[in-house]
Parts: sequence; C-alpha cells; structure tokens
Amino acid sequence: MVTYRSYQSSDEVEIVNLWNNCLPKDPITASRFRNLVLLDANFDPNGLLLAFDGAKLVGCMYGVRRLLPMIGTELEEESGWITFFFVDANYQRKGIGSELLNQVIQFFQAANRKQLFFASYAPNYILPGLDKNVYPEAFRFLQKYGFQTLYSPVAMDRSLIDFHKTAEIKQLKMEREAEGYTITTANNGDLYEVIQFATTIFNPDWGRAIREGILQVLPLERILIARHHGKLVGFCLYGGYEGIAERFGPFGVDPNQQGKGLGKLLLHECLFHMKAEGLHNAWFLWTGEKSTAGHLYVKTGFQITRKFHVMKKDI
Repeated sequence: MVTYRSYQSSDEVEIVNLWNNCLPKDPITASRFRNLVLLDANFDPNGLLLAFDGAKLVGCMYGVRRLLPMIGTELEEESGWITFFFVDANYQRKGIGSELLNQVIQFFQAANRKQLFFASYAPNYILPGLDKNVYPEAFRFLQKYGFQTLYSPVAMDRSLIDFHKTAEIKQLKMEREAEGYTITTANNGDLYEVIQFATTIFNPDWGRAIREGILQVLPLERILIARHHGKLVGFCLYGGYEGIAERFGPFGVDPNQQGKGLGKLLLHECLFHMKAEGLHNAWFLWTGEKSTAGHLYVKTGFQITRKFHVMKKDI
C-alpha cells in the first residue's frame, strides 16, 4: 500500500537516490540538493511531498511558495511553483503522480495560491522548465492535468576551443572607446551600482545572483563592467551560479544604449576571459530563442542544446 507524507529530516538521502534513478539525464548531488532546496529561504517541508511503498520511497513532488521577498515586500502571494517531480519507473501509471499533484495543489490552496507554475521559480530553480524531448511522459502528465505552456526558453552552449577575438570586434572596441566607452573588470566600488542596475533594469534574481555569488566564490575578475563617461551601461559575468565557472551570465546592457554593439563587445570580452582562464566551454540555461540576446548568442557561435517549457495551471 502506497502512503504519502511530507518531508522529514534525513529523507534527503532517499530523495537524491530516487532522483538520480528517475532523472539520469539531470542528476543531482546531495550537496546541490541541500543548497538549492533545503537551504532555500523559501523551503517549507510541507511542500515536499513523498510517496512510500512501505519504507521505500517511490515518488516525490516539490512545491514552493515565496516566503522571503525577492525585492522589496513582493511575495507574489497568488503564485506557487513546482520545481521537480518523479516516480519510480516500477510504480508509474498507478496514480502516484496524480496523488502527489493533488496534495501539492492542496498545499498551495491552503496558502491561498491561485496559479501554479512549472518551473520558473527563482532563485533556486533546477531547470527553467520541462524538457519534453527528455521527459515526454512528464510533459503529457502536466498537460493532462491542465498545465499550459506559457513560453519556451532555450539553453545554449559554445565550445571555446576555436574562440578568438576577430578583427571586427577589435575595430568595434576601438570605435566605442573613442566615444568614451570602457569595459573593465569589476572592483569593490562597482558592486553596489552593478547589483542595483541588474535588479532594477533587468531582474531582481540577477542582482541576487551577483551578490550571493560574490559572497560565496565569485572572483571580481569574472565580472565585466561597461561604462560610458563613467555611467554604468552594461555588465557581464561568469561563474556566478553555484560557483560553476563555465556557466555564463547574467548579462545585460542598458536598453537606452542598445544598437551600439556593447552587448557584442561584453560577450566577446567575457568569452575571452573564460578561455584565458583555461575554460573549454561556456553555457547557460535560459534565453529567448528569438530574442535579441538569442540572436546575438547564435551569431557568436552558441548552439541550442535544450528547449524547456514553462507551464502554468490555475488552481
């Protein structure tokens, strides 16, 4: 008989083992699970629902709601997120996933949530959405229960083995420098300004990622700052998420400064720094395939490696 309950201390050992059996293309370590789930300021054990056959863990689904504002006092009080779920292959099609979803929805309804997302949660998302090419049955499962695709970000990778600064980039840099633009590595005096710039112009999660990255392992020489006559107009970095050096981003240019090739210069300068550090690849998880940034990445040699679907259900 399958029984259900929420997370209890030391369940994480079995959760990680089952995760790696069920999701071998996206494995996780005990330390990553601890950092991204258990140590998340928004973690509530009542949202981590587990299914057991006797003492054996056979299914898991995690629902999280915002308890700590990303910025200001905004708690997104109508929203909840499912960031992962899985069921042992030998126990699928027995209603376990359906019951886990039912209990997660009850968890959210008790907190007066009205909309449920998979899986655009910040700050500690595992993947930005569901990869239906890798997990077609999971995609059909969510569709069956009323989830609809909102948008489909893509992940991209680029080998740095053949990367070099072209004559075009060198010429563009000279032209912008003649106009008063500079690109430099960050110093302590830049930090408040770049964090506020990332937070207010782009996304509060970007500012958080920079701040927390520096507090943990991110060296300042991995942050590039673009200025125009002293005014901050763009930034670019790598190694900011989980200390993974080859993970590129976040990256942004002031919308009022676009059209001058500053994004292209920052991107190339950043990739040059990555290669100089001995890295062989650059990758990131999330951009719009048809966005301005997406087109820039493709022109710079990035290739789409995965496509995700952010999905939503009204509850």
